Amino acid sequence: MEVFEKLQLWMDPVLRTGPEAMAVDEWLLETTTVPILRIYQWLGNWASIGYFGKIAAARATFPDVDWVRRWTGGGMVDHRSDWTYTIIAPSSEPLASWRGAESYRCIHAALAATLCEEEIPTHLSDGAEKTGAAACFENPVNYDLLDSDRRKIAGAGQRRSRQGLLHQGSLASRKISPHRGEKFANQLATKWERFSFLPDSEDIARRTAARYSRLEWTERR
Repeated sequence: MEVFEKLQLWMDPVLRTGPEAMAVDEWLLETTTVPILRIYQWLGNWASIGYFGKIAAARATFPDVDWVRRWTGGGMVDHRSDWTYTIIAPSSEPLASWRGAESYRCIHAALAATLCEEEIPTHLSDGAEKTGAAACFENPVNYDLLDSDRRKIAGAGQRRSRQGLLHQGSLASRKISPHRGEKFANQLATKWERFSFLPDSEDIARRTAARYSRLEWTERR
């Protein structure tokens, strides 16, 4: 069952640094009135850490990357070889008011169906493989995606605000389909359309400077 009735797919063509990428997601959450699926890539060697993560452990795990702290939860993610996406559900959408586990399950079920079309078999974790590791892909929690060898292949972090739901996801798959974004949108929504957003550069720069590029933000834990 589709998560949304309508969806806008943004294949963001701009490679962005970690702080700028996070600022764009925040901007989308606070300004959009329709559900959005954003697919994007990173400029440079970046990893991200969840809002509650400890930066010292992150740097010890992946020492050769630049770090950005997400506004969402979850573990540390190396973005040098992943497929990264964001889903924005405005507060008017039912998904925004669902319990975290249920929204997480539905989104990952849609991603699993997408990967099935690419002949990449996956299944939803029941949490039995949970390790407690800080690295995202070493700690499968409920409704993460596992591959046929029961290794975690997809995870995400979420944040809810008055504006809606921000879901930031990562897929550890070296097999990249050029049409994965469209297939994922088709699984998420009854109707969807390609859309190109033009973020306000001054707004993004302000958000980047105010939060994501600040040492105090990155080093907060």
